[in-house]
Amino acid sequence: MKLIYYFATISLFLAFAYSVIQYIRRSNEDINEKYRLISFGIFLFVMFTDLKFLDTINKEFKYLIEFLLLSFSTYLFSLIFKNSDNKLEIIDGQQRLTTLMLLLRAFYSFFGNMKDDNSKKTAEDISKCIWKTDEFGTPDTNKLKIDSEVTSDDDKHEFLSILKTGIVEDSQKSAYARNYRFFTKQINTFLVQYPTYFAYLPNRLMNNCILLPIEAESQETALRIFSTLNDRGKPLSDTDIFKAQFYKYYKENDKKDEFIKRWKQLEEISDKIFSSVSGSSMDELFTRYMYYERAKMKNKNTTTEALRKFYEKDGYSLLKKDETLTNLEVLASFWVNVAEQDDSVFSDKVLKNLSVLNYAPNGMWAYLTSVYFMQNKDSNGMLEDKSFGEFLDKIIAFIWAYAIMRPGVNALRTPVYPELINIVNNQQVSFNDYKFDESDVKLALENYLFTNGRPITKSMLAWWMYTNDKQDLFLLDTKVEIEHIYAKKRQENENGLTDKRNLESLGNKALLEKAINIRASDYRFIDKLKYYKGFVTDKGKIREGTKNKELFDLSSNSNDFKETDIIERKNLIISTFIDYLRQNDLLLK
Repeated sequence: MKLIYYFATISLFLAFAYSVIQYIRRSNEDINEKYRLISFGIFLFVMFTDLKFLDTINKEFKYLIEFLLLSFSTYLFSLIFKNSDNKLEIIDGQQRLTTLMLLLRAFYSFFGNMKDDNSKKTAEDISKCIWKTDEFGTPDTNKLKIDSEVTSDDDKHEFLSILKTGIVEDSQKSAYARNYRFFTKQINTFLVQYPTYFAYLPNRLMNNCILLPIEAESQETALRIFSTLNDRGKPLSDTDIFKAQFYKYYKENDKKDEFIKRWKQLEEISDKIFSSVSGSSMDELFTRYMYYERAKMKNKNTTTEALRKFYEKDGYSLLKKDETLTNLEVLASFWVNVAEQDDSVFSDKVLKNLSVLNYAPNGMWAYLTSVYFMQNKDSNGMLEDKSFGEFLDKIIAFIWAYAIMRPGVNALRTPVYPELINIVNNQQVSFNDYKFDESDVKLALENYLFTNGRPITKSMLAWWMYTNDKQDLFLLDTKVEIEHIYAKKRQENENGLTDKRNLESLGNKALLEKAINIRASDYRFIDKLKYYKGFVTDKGKIREGTKNKELFDLSSNSNDFKETDIIERKNLIISTFIDYLRQNDLLLK
């Protein structure tokens, strides 16, 4: 039986080794990268695989298998640079290094109580990995080889304490503490099951796990190298770069702790109110602030440079000013008030305008609004309500009309960028060079295909909903969908529309809460009424009606919604929007 295990095990291993060699030989990609990944995989396999299958073969052969599996070296790369204090700082590789240090410290805690020569020697070798040594090679347990100055690392004290003492308190809940508990538990299990092999694993770890530092001449160079090396994974966000620059500046001015606290608060705020397709939520805050600084520079260039490119000018000079971080905090607070629809800060009129803008066909409104706020806020971070409301009316009317007449967010930059400069010059936003011809706008609105997939459709319906003075404010997190008042299914069944295009007309659409839209979607109008108004189920459960006042009133005053109603409503929406443009002085005279 043992002979079968011999042949089976060695055959599997040789087959695996051969396939690895062929894979590397045939690969056109970086061989070192492949080798590193493969060896690291083997390392993990040995560390975390239950070795009970080896219990059926003799000890000598078991050692052979262990040796073969662990003979590969695992390279752990770290990107570093030497700072102004002549200390090495890690740009990339922090997690790999801290995890490795915690694992070694867990092993040391076990070996510290063992008295045999091999255990003592292993403990000594581990200690030299964790602590600095004196000129005689003796570890000084008061001087760790690693420290943490990560600005957002609240738990670094736990990490350093664990390395120093090897003790984790029950009250410690950090990731460091959880990882250390895991390591000690797994090591203890391994020690109980395989006491004769216990000393080999940490030794293999220290001998075959190679830390390979890549030293750059400066932080900027290190960051650029990181971006290049890490393009297959998750790159550093622009904000990561900015944080490093801020940190350096505040540290040099003995305000390190103050900065760490303020930055953490800023991150928490940004995570709540901003989203980002790539990068971090803070990138969006920096983008909105960039437009303010850009406007102050009188920059009308419609080709907007990348965020990092903008801030890195003149050696990140903008990030070396106290006012910059303060301005970012003030701007973030403004957007918190917007997100929370704070009626102690904004009037009902302003809140409704901001709610409409939440459905804007593009994000340019947020940059306009950010610049307006930064330029016009008072010492308490407040805006004059009437003027702010008029400004919002102006940009809603313009952006909506421009999206219909000249679709595309890039096209909007041409008229918007000069207005950003007007704002910082304390001039009224006018769009004087881009006013609309009334007949052209009317014709465009009449012929525009307002399909549900076009952002302007929901934008127009949101604006239209709030033209009703009795319309209550929708919460920004309310999930709404586009309702076909005259249902598509009804048209399929009855074929009641003489012009099928009216099905996708603005006159046939309205915003409706998602849950209600699901229930009412395919019914005849007469059957939709109870869903618009609300009803009580057979089991006595209350189903609330819509908060869209127009639909609610429609359900109370009408029993049907026909093609003539679609046309009449469409014409009313168009004429009201033309009047809206006229009120905001956006039509040619």
